[in-house]
Amino acid sequence: MDNPLGAIALSGPLVGAFLTALVLSILLGAVMRWLSASIGAVVPPRPDRWHSQPTPTMGGVAIAGATIVAFGIGLVRLGVVDFAEPWGPVLLSALAMCCVGIMDDRLQLSALAKLVASLAIGAFLVFLLAGLAPAGSMPLADTLVATVWFAGVCHAVNLLDNMDGLAAGVTLIATIFLAVLLAAPLGPGLALLLVVLAGALAGFLFWNRPPARLFMGDSGSLFIGALLGASSLVPVVRTQIAFVSPAVLVVLILIVPLFDTSFVLVLRRLAGRKASKGGTDHVSHRLVSLGFSERSAVRILYLFGLAGGLAAWVIGTPRGVEPMALVAVFAVLLGLVGIYLARVPAYNAEDFLALQKSSFAPFLKDLTFRWHAAEVLLDLVLITVCYYGAYRLRFDGPELDTFLPFFTTSLPVVLGCRLPALYASGLYQRSWETFGLRDLAAVVRGVGLGSLLVLAVASLMYRFAGFQRGVLVLDPILLTMALMITRGSFRAMGLIASTRSKRNRRVLVYGAGAFGRLLVREMRSNPHWHMNPVGFLDDDPAKAHRWIAGVPVRGAIDDLERLLRRYSVDEVVLSSPAINGSVEARVRSVCVEQERKVRRFSMEIE
Repeated sequence: MDNPLGAIALSGPLVGAFLTALVLSILLGAVMRWLSASIGAVVPPRPDRWHSQPTPTMGGVAIAGATIVAFGIGLVRLGVVDFAEPWGPVLLSALAMCCVGIMDDRLQLSALAKLVASLAIGAFLVFLLAGLAPAGSMPLADTLVATVWFAGVCHAVNLLDNMDGLAAGVTLIATIFLAVLLAAPLGPGLALLLVVLAGALAGFLFWNRPPARLFMGDSGSLFIGALLGASSLVPVVRTQIAFVSPAVLVVLILIVPLFDTSFVLVLRRLAGRKASKGGTDHVSHRLVSLGFSERSAVRILYLFGLAGGLAAWVIGTPRGVEPMALVAVFAVLLGLVGIYLARVPAYNAEDFLALQKSSFAPFLKDLTFRWHAAEVLLDLVLITVCYYGAYRLRFDGPELDTFLPFFTTSLPVVLGCRLPALYASGLYQRSWETFGLRDLAAVVRGVGLGSLLVLAVASLMYRFAGFQRGVLVLDPILLTMALMITRGSFRAMGLIASTRSKRNRRVLVYGAGAFGRLLVREMRSNPHWHMNPVGFLDDDPAKAHRWIAGVPVRGAIDDLERLLRRYSVDEVVLSSPAINGSVEARVRSVCVEQERKVRRFSMEIE
């Protein structure tokens, strides 16, 4: 089966158009840096912005200018100047939003004014695109959704522009995937427009990469958002139901700005803050609050955008992958990241203020703050996905079509048995942050009890009619793995944040015995210590080159001086009272020479 969505070919003219836009963007960026500084279009450092010195803005004019000029050249070279194609309305809407952005950069428009403008421009865009629909017009509901979608993407990109190189890099990735995966329904003209936009964004990153020397401003973010929002409407309006709806691909491709906007708006509402009030509470800011550097935070969001685009590529082509199953898995992973980041304080201890003041506060406190409701809903999705995955692994082709109705019929029974079993196992009383091997017993107990209940119901009530034994074997295996991954995700994310944090001191622990193991576990689990154990130092040859409590034994006391330099150690901690006398004196002598701090771990019970 051929790919019904089509794919764009990297022809010479397209590569030339991309490079033309890239060069023009760099050159126009230099012009806008000078012009912005001369007219006072400079953004001073502010608490809600992520820069420390005055920076010229209005780089969006350079992006728009490079896009338009390169697009015109590309149309002539490719010979696709067809004014009946949808690139005309898309480009006009983007230019209109660029003008709104320029006015905002110079006159500081209110959030309401920008919202009204984006909805009005979106309405006219939908009017011009309505003729692309198979019926020649769009239903009322589709018209309203398309208008709101256009405005939403515009403001999502606008909100994403909160850190050097973030919005430009994320939208560059999204633009490339949109052009490649949806080239056929987009048409050659619109595909070319996205290619030159990608080139302009790549050129702008020359000026906007950390530390930024030029900001795109609202003129750039609204122009980019309008082009992406308008372009993403065309495949949805034009394409009839195919292998997978283009709407799903569009959401995956634009997952970073959509997720960031939804995340910020929901949490601001729960914190009792105005949605239009800016602040350092975006996903990027919370990653930095966890200890990641600004560059690392931006790269992580690049990876999220790349993952969304790759997921769209996988489900957008018939590769034997069930689209909705992959979307469900991706949504679960994104939900886990969102829940974890929501726990990072961002509102001066006023997080979830609206919930605390509501009349349902006691109920919400018991469920929301302990995440029990979220856990149950998550497990509902996991049980469904794993049960379906067992059918996909057990059957294929015509067999799958034959047995898939039994999945739908038996799913309520599986849910009705597994959820109470997980509750009875005590799994919902386990902390995600400290989830480990000891908690694995609760997972096995819950899954095993649920499997026994499913078998009992299948045998006594249905005589195994509709229940496949192979599926009943695969399902608990998949569910056990899924529960372990989700429950261990918070601990894994906390470990990654701890080891990557730039604010944490790099610590070498002397002594890999019981006290040393206790110490490194506390370092890893207690973020307030701001300590990152990079290794053990131990004189026992049996422990050499082994990993203890997740930390490697780097060497013995003779290796201390070398290890201090190699691993950029900030301090050495003596973990045991047995480390004293001449050994302690030698450690302190080496650390004094290397200007490293030495401390001793002590524990008292009074």
